[in-house]
Amino acid sequence: MSASPEARTLMQRLFEPQTLESMAPVPRFFTYGALLVWTLVVVFPLYWVLVTSLKVEVQVDSGPFYLPFIDFTPTLEAWDFMLLQNNTLGPYLNSALVSLVSTLLALLIGAAAAYALVRIQFQVKLAAVLTFILLVVGVIVAVAALDVPWAIAVAVAAALFVLALSTVVRRFRAAVGNNDIEFWMISNRIMPPIVAVLPIYVMFQHLKLLDTQVALIATYTGVNLPIVVWLTRDFFAGIPRDLEESAEIDGASKLRVFFTIALPLVRSGLAATFMLVLILTWNEFLLALFLTNANAQTMPVLVAAQNTTRGPQWWYMSVLIVIMIAPVIVIAGFLQKHIARGLLAGAVKG
Repeated sequence: MSASPEARTLMQRLFEPQTLESMAPVPRFFTYGALLVWTLVVVFPLYWVLVTSLKVEVQVDSGPFYLPFIDFTPTLEAWDFMLLQNNTLGPYLNSALVSLVSTLLALLIGAAAAYALVRIQFQVKLAAVLTFILLVVGVIVAVAALDVPWAIAVAVAAALFVLALSTVVRRFRAAVGNNDIEFWMISNRIMPPIVAVLPIYVMFQHLKLLDTQVALIATYTGVNLPIVVWLTRDFFAGIPRDLEESAEIDGASKLRVFFTIALPLVRSGLAATFMLVLILTWNEFLLALFLTNANAQTMPVLVAAQNTTRGPQWWYMSVLIVIMIAPVIVIAGFLQKHIARGLLAGAVKG
């Protein structure tokens, strides 16, 4: 039992908490002081970018000025130039559309794949995998080197693959399981993007889809699928099988169990995964640089082009930075509760 408040010395009252749920005054002061300092460190760059977007060249070069209406007179000249005269709205809408659509597609497809890997034991014959890889290489060579129409090349390859499955592949027993499939998927993220960007460029060039939103959506969906599968598989693994088996006994199909039981139970994990993939897609630069030119240009490419052609004009750059980070902050605010739960899901077991 702790001593009564009257019997505690001054040092005890300052440094020892009165209960387990409270903090002593001195530790509380230093804790909140450290949190306040860290908050200023995190928030000040955002504030600096915002006030810089309200300045003109003279105010930026002759600064620093910190307080609007006190140190300087704010103006929307930079906002007017970037939004109305510099055609920023097009790349901004491209980034928003491509990021949201590709993230939702990656989340839906990746979650379904992760659920299948958790609940179904796969035994894919190694011969079938090798045959598929050889046929893909054959399609690429036929289209790129022999000028064969891609539709004909894909149709022939598909027919050969079906024929191989029913004949040659059946004679081999070596197979890969779920762990091999999962490792192969995450290994795709280990490969540097620069290795794959040129083949992707050539593919969309032959498909006549360069500088289109479709090319970016398809590429970002495929690139982010391994991350979604790797993150969501643990969420699905934590769902008790009894819930799904009870639904199946009542006549629910696997598809209905997935959408009505599995997905709602892991919505916090899906929210955290959605936010991570959205940020990765929103900030992606290399693939957008190669696959777009003018029509489907995204904000990261526009920022780089602005900095290259005009130099570091910080009052204009600040406008671009503000409108780039604003949507992510808003979405994170709406999903904050689910993101916190999703990040902690699976941390404590038992």
